[in-house]
Amino acid sequence: MRSLIISEIRKLFSTRLWLWLLLASMALTALYAALLIGFSDDPDTMTLPLNSAAGQQTLFAVASGGANTLVAVLAAIGVTGEFRHRTATATFLATPRRWRVVAAKLAIYAAVGAGYAVVCLLVVAVVAWPWLGTKGIDMDPLGNGLPGTYAGVLADVTIFAVLGVGLGALVRNQVATVVGLLVYRFVAEPIVTAVPALSDWTAYLPGSASAALTQVSLSTQDYLDPWLGGFVLAGYGLFLAVVGARVSMGRDVA
Repeated sequence: MRSLIISEIRKLFSTRLWLWLLLASMALTALYAALLIGFSDDPDTMTLPLNSAAGQQTLFAVASGGANTLVAVLAAIGVTGEFRHRTATATFLATPRRWRVVAAKLAIYAAVGAGYAVVCLLVVAVVAWPWLGTKGIDMDPLGNGLPGTYAGVLADVTIFAVLGVGLGALVRNQVATVVGLLVYRFVAEPIVTAVPALSDWTAYLPGSASAALTQVSLSTQDYLDPWLGGFVLAGYGLFLAVVGARVSMGRDVA
């Protein structure tokens, strides 16, 4: 297993895709944080005041929104690239027990997801603390329930990495997987969740479960309890990982 882990690390760092997606995650996180702070004084804003615990938790939760989808894309490409470039045959010949290959990818990309989460949380801190200081808002990094949000962001992005591996193993087509992920996360789910009549079940969709886990609070939408959101999101990740692994192990790669 150790050799498989090392092999997956080499594959990951053999291109700069991980770096470009990390930079994109950081840019998105900084943009989300800046927009949230910039519009915090608008009476029509959807977020709670930033001098409140809920407002500060929502602010740091944007680290998840900046990172989770792009980490899932990175993980999916890491899997589908094996089939696109036909290296899967050599990989599975070298390791006939395919579940070990999938397990190694899950471990590596889960670790990458955790790393992205930490970096994006730091981006929020760099943007938020001086800006909030100019507004006379003091923020204790260990107060107002923020450690729970940090943990939620870490878990959320890690789960999305696992979800990406599972989805990539299930679909195998790189373009279809990446485009499907992006369209679902940035177009389809936001449209569906914006319909009030569907709110009873849209709370259980991956994006809404992610928001619940990271303790987002909006005046326009209700979310599950954080523990339930985490349970639902973990269920999606585990389901796709298991199904993707089983499909990958059962299909012919030649």
